[in-house]
Amino acid sequence: MKSKLIQNLSANTLQLVFNQVLGVGIFLLLSTSLSKTDFGRLNLALAILLAIFSILSVGMDQLIIKKIAAGGHKQQVLSLYVFHVLFAGTLFALMLLAGWLILPTGAIYNLILFIGIGKLLLFFSTPFKQVTSGLEQFKLLAYMLLVSNVVRFVGLIILLALHSISLRYLVGVFIIGDALELLLTIYLFKKANDTIAIKWYKSGYLALLREAIPQSGVVIITAALARLDWILIGLFLSATRLAEYSFAYKIFEMATLPLLAIAPLLIPRFTKVFSKTDIDTSGLQLLLKAECIIAAFIGLLLNICWAPVVDAVTAGKYGAVNTNTIFILSLCMPLLYVQNFFWTIFFAQGRLKMILHSFIITLTVNVVADVILIPLYQNEGAAAGFLLSCSAQVIFFLYKNKLPQFSNSWQPLVMCTLCALGSGYVAKLLFRGGWLALPACIVFYMLLLFITGILKFKDKEKLKLALG
Repeated sequence: MKSKLIQNLSANTLQLVFNQVLGVGIFLLLSTSLSKTDFGRLNLALAILLAIFSILSVGMDQLIIKKIAAGGHKQQVLSLYVFHVLFAGTLFALMLLAGWLILPTGAIYNLILFIGIGKLLLFFSTPFKQVTSGLEQFKLLAYMLLVSNVVRFVGLIILLALHSISLRYLVGVFIIGDALELLLTIYLFKKANDTIAIKWYKSGYLALLREAIPQSGVVIITAALARLDWILIGLFLSATRLAEYSFAYKIFEMATLPLLAIAPLLIPRFTKVFSKTDIDTSGLQLLLKAECIIAAFIGLLLNICWAPVVDAVTAGKYGAVNTNTIFILSLCMPLLYVQNFFWTIFFAQGRLKMILHSFIITLTVNVVADVILIPLYQNEGAAAGFLLSCSAQVIFFLYKNKLPQFSNSWQPLVMCTLCALGSGYVAKLLFRGGWLALPACIVFYMLLLFITGILKFKDKEKLKLALG
């Protein structure tokens, strides 16, 4: 029988693959149908809203998963977070409306206002999704997460067929998709859990708020980091340059699909592992190595295929112009996997203040680097700033790690990255401009992993044993 982890991973991966396919379709249709100026404005508005709603959660979303995984009372935990999102969301809506009535507004603010309506409805659905995740009901969660993208994709196809692609109609499609996802999420949760009994727990909410304070600092900083480079490019450079950078960054994000599949499963799993006195980390060590191998491999493929594929799809708009940007961003991919791995360990251990300190350092490095590098090197400078900030956080996490089993975790990170760089360089050198570079780089990468001892035949059986 498959282990529960493998079943959850399969369900989560399927919804992520489907969502990512839809997301790629939506993204490519928007990037090729809209002008670079409109595409840049749309991404700037989305970047600002992403930061705002991340801040409004104050880190409670992750605490909710942890509490449910640790055996917390489902209805009480749900009630606490439902009250929070209703209060925070309503406050945001009132502030946004007041700004629209009082302040002089432009194209960006109007986009933020109307797209924000849809994002607010999506925000109201998060308590049900987080509780479902904490219960490890990932098949149910998959259905909840599909609606908005399906509606957007279908709506966009209809607009294209009618030759009516514009920001005004797109905003309407976004709002309809988000509203339907909220309604279906509540319906599915109620159906799976018999009833939804929302009650007000004053003492419980205050306790949850106090517990979330250290994590809220992390969330605020993470929100700033997530789209800080987008916002600064929009302010320092132009909507056109933001369109180019946001295209490269979005494809980079989509390439982290395996991380997106694994990350939600790690919090409840690690919470159970580190709640025991006798901790077996052999499986976790293999998991970390496997993540580094996958991350470096995806970065390698991204660089080999980038210019010919993207220029063919976007009619030369976003391929060659982003070659250097995507190379720098791809170097961050193994770092993101290691970041998430150690963050999950520290979160499961309750080391929230230390996590907050790491994010303060990361934000400081990112802000300083972006302010200096973006005016000098434009989009490549933004990518370099992100690389520096990721490196700073990984170094800090490795320094603060108290588990001796993970003291050499930097080795698979560094070696996998070097193997990917070496195989990509040799493949491009031997098959310059040809498609043979793709299979060649894969063969070279696998050979280098075995030669360096990073990959061993016996690792597969050990990993299967550890997971199931």
